[in-house]
Amino acid sequence: MYHLVKSVYANLTKQEEYSVLIMGLDNAGKTTLLEQLKFRYKVGGEQATVDLSGARLVPTVGQNVARIQVNKVNLKIWDVGGQESLRNMWESYYEDAHVVVFVVDSTDRARIEECRDTLDKVVSSDVLEGTPVLMLANKQDRDDCLEVEDIKEIFNKIAEKMSARDSRVLPVCALDGTGVVEAAEWIISRLLRNKNYRPPNLV
Repeated sequence: MYHLVKSVYANLTKQEEYSVLIMGLDNAGKTTLLEQLKFRYKVGGEQATVDLSGARLVPTVGQNVARIQVNKVNLKIWDVGGQESLRNMWESYYEDAHVVVFVVDSTDRARIEECRDTLDKVVSSDVLEGTPVLMLANKQDRDDCLEVEDIKEIFNKIAEKMSARDSRVLPVCALDGTGVVEAAEWIISRLLRNKNYRPPNLV
């Protein structure tokens, strides 16, 4: 009897949770973005601000995982390594993803086409059909960065593949948090809009 009551209680108290998949080439700023989100949206806590310009964050080998709450919506965020040797592992995360956040290093002009081709491969996956895609043009604080409009033009070639889903390009600076709140709010609005098509997990 005790175990039955415990099981019923556990099911009744489960909460909805959405999985956010952060991807991009290595050194794009994915882990810095995750750290910024962790500081700003602590589960059950208030927003905080943080300057990560002096932080030493090592490249992700494998994955980083964090749970946060934005506007009372629970998120499980996966930050996956962007080195070329690790990208073939990305597909193992697609099935559970409710939204894709693709981070672009706006200063890495030499690899901007590689970045475009990588995103092209991601959005071409049938597993991610209908999944919202947010592209973040990171490092917009740098004088040598590409403007958001220039980045949009470069990525226009794959825009038709995202026409059937919610997608957006937003400028951010992960180091000081500029644009992070706007990005988080866009994510939440699309997750809730897409809830019937890609329902949350119960945890």
